[in-house]
Amino acid sequence: MTTDPFDRSTLLVAATRAEAHHLPADARVLVTGIGKVRAATTLTRALVEAERDGRQPIRQLISIGTAGALRAQHTGIFFPSVVIEHDISATELRAMGYPLVDRWELPDGDGTVLASGDTFVADPVRRDVLARHADLVDMEGAAVAHVAADFGIPCRMVKIVSDAADESAMDWPSVVDAAARRLGEWCAGAAAIG
Repeated sequence: MTTDPFDRSTLLVAATRAEAHHLPADARVLVTGIGKVRAATTLTRALVEAERDGRQPIRQLISIGTAGALRAQHTGIFFPSVVIEHDISATELRAMGYPLVDRWELPDGDGTVLASGDTFVADPVRRDVLARHADLVDMEGAAVAHVAADFGIPCRMVKIVSDAADESAMDWPSVVDAAARRLGEWCAGAAAIG
């Protein structure tokens, strides 16, 4: 993407205030709430309002936040190349004749796959099932990618591993600030480069 990461045409999208807490003060930030429905409706409303009200148009979305690692070797910050929606029966619906998109390719990614769904993954059995198709798991990425595609706006994901998508995920409230601080540092570095 050629747009400066933090000019006013870039919208940083986070699910929670905790994840957005250390983002640059001059960045344009939207906190959507947790889950695909909240992310999709809040982001859609923000894009429509920005266009309708004549504010600076949004030309780039960066979805930023935490994710569970589906494999033990995954730690740190990732830039997913693919986002999949893991909790919809896409194969069955397509077989019945309902065309359904449940996978989005993203530019400038690092090759990782992010699985998104409304299920908070804190079970190693569920984690291992998801690990067959993805590297990371979150609850909003697919919604942001879907809305971005519908609006024709380039989208990028920046995810930091906060847990192992097992029982440790229940400690998320105690680790989110450190994760958000690292995301803020990444943003500061990206803005300096941009």
